[in-house]
Parts: sequence; C-alpha cells; structure tokens
Amino acid sequence: MSEAEIEYFDLFTTGLAYVNRVEDVVPEEGEPFLAVGLAALRGSAENVQYTRFDCRAAGIQAISAIEQLKASVRNDRKVLIGFTLSGLYPQTFTFKHGERAGETGIALKARLIKVSWARVDGTVVDLESAA
Repeated sequence: MSEAEIEYFDLFTTGLAYVNRVEDVVPEEGEPFLAVGLAALRGSAENVQYTRFDCRAAGIQAISAIEQLKASVRNDRKVLIGFTLSGLYPQTFTFKHGERAGETGIALKARLIKVSWARVDGTVVDLESAA
C-alpha cells in the first residue's frame, strides 16, 4: 500500500480545561516540543470534577495559542481554554513521592491540536491566528 493509500481513523476529544502547566521540552533525542498540562472540567456545574491530560501541542495554531498563554500560566493566573485533543492514549507510571509512592498510576496522553478560545482570569483573550 502506498503512502497515498494509507487510511487513518481519528479520535477527537473536545471540552474546556484549565491550563496548569506549560513546558518547553528538549529531549536528548528527537525534536523539542511544547508540553501542556490540562485539567478538563466534567460533570455537574454544582459538583465539577476534573480529568487531567498530559499533552503535546501539535500544529501551528495550538502551538501559537499556547505560546501566547504561557506567561499567564507561569504567573499562576487562571487560564481556561476550549480545546480539541487527538490521539488519546493511557500510559502507566509509578508514583515516586507522597503517600502513593511505589503505586502504579495512569496518565492520559494526547496531542493538543486546537485551542478554540481562551480566557485569562475571566477575560477573553484574542488569540492571534497562525496561518
């Protein structure tokens, strides 16, 4: 099968989340990337629960949006975004500290492919379009 004939099945996840971490990652091997920690809101507005995602910003639009928001996140401001994730998968890890040290945990990993809107401390941010 040639590259032009390869089919893909996409799985997208959308929602709104607080951005709680932005890191520039420079691996020893491979290309540098922008890592983003999200706490997505779910459930009743009276009893909001959170699902955490460890993401890699992918694509010009998502990278540009997160770069615009990076300083606000690092200054502990409340950054809320509308998001689209792709390629969600679980990954196990071992807790290294705290009362769960030595236990196995699960992290949800994904690619952050779109930031549709953003608010910083409740104020709408005009995300510069990245063409």
